Amino acid sequence: MKVSEKLALLKAKREKAAAMGGRERVGKQHEKGKLTARERIELLFDEGTFRELDTFVSHRSVNFGMEKVEIVSDGVITGHGLINGRPVFAFSQDFTSSGGSLGEMHAAKICKVMDLALKSGVPVVGLNDSGGARVEEGVDALKGYGEIFFRNSRASGVIPQISAIMGPCAGGAVYSPAMTDFVFMVKKTSHMFITSPYVIKTVTGEETTFEELGGAMVHNSKSGNAHFACENDEDTIERIRGLLDYLPDNNMSQAPRIEMQDDPARLCPELDVLIPDDPRVPYDMKAIIHEVVDAGEFYEVHEHFAENCIVGFARLNNRSVGIIANQPMVSAGCLDIDASDKISRFIRTCDAFNIPIVTFVDVPGYLPGVHQEWGGIIRHGAKLLWSYSEATVPKFTVVIRKDYGGAYLAMSARQLGADMVFAWPTAEIAVMGAKGAVEVLSGYRKEIREAEDKEVKTREKIAEYEERFNVPYIAAQRGYIDEVILPSETRQRLIDGLEIMATKTEALPPKKHGNIPQ
Repeated sequence: MKVSEKLALLKAKREKAAAMGGRERVGKQHEKGKLTARERIELLFDEGTFRELDTFVSHRSVNFGMEKVEIVSDGVITGHGLINGRPVFAFSQDFTSSGGSLGEMHAAKICKVMDLALKSGVPVVGLNDSGGARVEEGVDALKGYGEIFFRNSRASGVIPQISAIMGPCAGGAVYSPAMTDFVFMVKKTSHMFITSPYVIKTVTGEETTFEELGGAMVHNSKSGNAHFACENDEDTIERIRGLLDYLPDNNMSQAPRIEMQDDPARLCPELDVLIPDDPRVPYDMKAIIHEVVDAGEFYEVHEHFAENCIVGFARLNNRSVGIIANQPMVSAGCLDIDASDKISRFIRTCDAFNIPIVTFVDVPGYLPGVHQEWGGIIRHGAKLLWSYSEATVPKFTVVIRKDYGGAYLAMSARQLGADMVFAWPTAEIAVMGAKGAVEVLSGYRKEIREAEDKEVKTREKIAEYEERFNVPYIAAQRGYIDEVILPSETRQRLIDGLEIMATKTEALPPKKHGNIPQ
């Protein structure tokens, strides 16, 4: 064969790989409102930077006549490129080729890019669109899943791992995304579940649909298995690109500083009039976040799950920071099982990747109720205490209003390792609210019992307790609060704190790992 013929053969093979499952199957993919695996890759990476690996890998199964079946690129596109100028590895499952089913070699391709990402210390992105394990390959397919899970675990906390569910993801396939740092789902076209609606109906008699069981909003609002619900494939990929800007390449590096064109000395006078005079009246915590952070940009994570708390990324003086806050607009900002899980996971993600944490506090306590107690609020709430205590990144706390009891500790108190704690003059730092304290304290109870007008005396004692104890100054006298600040000064003080603590070092006691409450 002449050299020219060899070159032509390579070009022909590349063209065949580029066609994926063929025009008809590509058309069906588009009819479902989905992009193809290659179209997704082209959108994900900066133009012209993607370099494919293992284009010509093929399966080697001979079961059930598979030796006669050709699956282009074995149903997955793998390689590396640049995203916003930074190197990233990725894989994109091709549903047009045998339904993107995972077999031995399909898994081997994914494992290879995961290994390369770990060796080079750069993020890995997985675009999942697969019918599941390739049944014809039997236990070899299961082996493939196991090898991927193993690498998910080894890479965890070392390099950022991002998963996008862009079609079906069922059975054992769901565990790999669940082991990654962030999970995106596409509304109406992506589904994720262990057992399908058909199996559930057969076994339990329950009737459900794919969307009701494992759709994007179900996993974003109910199970918490997904962090983002996106409108379509394009929106998903654009948001992945945006998320990577807040993350470092690996656990030994820092997130990139991006010029936000926002004055670090800027005051926030709007915050001085934001908090209502009546402590029972809610306000939107997001208004504080948007006012304080650079250019008002806040990349919220888990927006639809445990809405009584808020987590996400922002920048202060161009530095990436993790934001955690209670949300008084929902359940008064109380902590519960889901909020504890949501915040704890986010703390550990930030800590793993050297992202400082800023916590805005307005919490009246833990949500009371039989369901919460039976559901394990003790162990779930303990995760929050554990995670803040374990984190060694710079930690800053701003007490906005209520900060009571055990929740005072749980929301990054000085005693859990916060480096700097600020309080607004509106802060109420106490063991409990004034009404509860008046009902508990024996001296107050006696005065109320002996009063002619018990209702008036109760109001007097509540007001007295609020004036004496529901203030930030006692905690400030003890050194538990570093400074009581004007709300308008919040941005300045946080930025100054971040700059001075940027070189913070803290070592944990030598150990294999702790045993976090589950």
